[in-house]
Amino acid sequence: MSSHPARPATAPTDPTAPAGYRALLRNREFAGLYVSFLLTVAASTVSGFALGTLVDQQTRSPFLTAVSMYGATLATVLGALTLMSVADGAHPRRTLVALECLSLAGVAAQAVPGLPLPVRFGILVLLGFFQSLGSGTRMGLLAEVVPHASYALARSLMNITSGGTAILGYALGAALLRFLTPQQLFGLAAALTALGLAVVAATVRERSIRLTRRPGLRQTWTTNAELFAHPGRRALLLNLWVPNGLVVGCEALFISYDAGHAGFFLAAGSAGMLIGDLTVGRLLDAAGRRRWALPLRLVLAGPFLLFAWEPPTVVAAVAVFVSGAGFAATLPLQEQLLALTPDAVRGQVQGVESAGRMTWQGVGAALAGGLAQLVSPGTAMTVAAAASVAVTLGSRPFVVRAGRAATAAEVSGLRPAPRTR
Repeated sequence: MSSHPARPATAPTDPTAPAGYRALLRNREFAGLYVSFLLTVAASTVSGFALGTLVDQQTRSPFLTAVSMYGATLATVLGALTLMSVADGAHPRRTLVALECLSLAGVAAQAVPGLPLPVRFGILVLLGFFQSLGSGTRMGLLAEVVPHASYALARSLMNITSGGTAILGYALGAALLRFLTPQQLFGLAAALTALGLAVVAATVRERSIRLTRRPGLRQTWTTNAELFAHPGRRALLLNLWVPNGLVVGCEALFISYDAGHAGFFLAAGSAGMLIGDLTVGRLLDAAGRRRWALPLRLVLAGPFLLFAWEPPTVVAAVAVFVSGAGFAATLPLQEQLLALTPDAVRGQVQGVESAGRMTWQGVGAALAGGLAQLVSPGTAMTVAAAASVAVTLGSRPFVVRAGRAATAAEVSGLRPAPRTR
């Protein structure tokens, strides 16, 4: 991965940016990337729910069930640290189509009846390994098919609607499991993946993304070492990764906690995320987002403390909904991280942040699932939530200092220069 992300040579530079979401959707290539992304999210939620249900039925193990739903994210960091340079290659459309084909083959393989669980987990890890590469390729193409000034608006639309798609995916999976087997749900996920592949192939044209320097492991590791050497960036990454991951660990126990209402809980959490993103991203300015960062991080974990008393289903769903809104704390923390990042390495830093956040989702699921082997799922959720709160409060002084440094950098218009080695 290069530490100097290249701006595509053919990237649009028209200063007249689309006025809103409708104008973006009139761009045929963006619409294709957007629709294929939503189909991918829908397929992922349906297949994840099917695999979690299948593993729970066969093993009755909270640990294996949690890992089956979120374990693929553990492999994401490997792809981000070793293969991300492929996303900046000369044929990004070809790369994305190939990755969609790989995903289709993997999901279709999960639909095979009687497939041994080790094989299912092997497929899960393989797909997770390439997940970061697919995301990087998609975002690289996105930067080319929309005007530069509209990139943030395009990302906002994709992030917000992915939450709604996840709600539908979980709700659909839970409803269809009353009539279909998990293998048949995998078949539905494969159909959604195939449709996404067809949309990309029909709407996105090939483009050429040229590297400014040769990527490699040495350059990637050098930039990552500099990233973690900065105390402010370390504190922000800690808060972006660990509290989120521990709460995702709570969510990974929904099937073990109450299999009959797990889809309802997952949909409630996704709805909370959607509302939180809309509120924080569109209604608050940068200063407001920073003021709300700590309360939102506490809202993220606090509601799961109720599960120690095994609340009624409706109360539990409301708690999960409120918790989902707390994920919006990610936005102000990301803004501060970018303010403390040299322009020349912002692409790699964003990749590391994203991969680390997804990896910690898998870590959180594994930790919570392992604990649930020893205590009840509700107790395991409570412990994970309490640990999330402890990390947030314990690191608060360091995050405050990082926020002050970020504000100073934005006011002065200067960014820290990367250290030469």
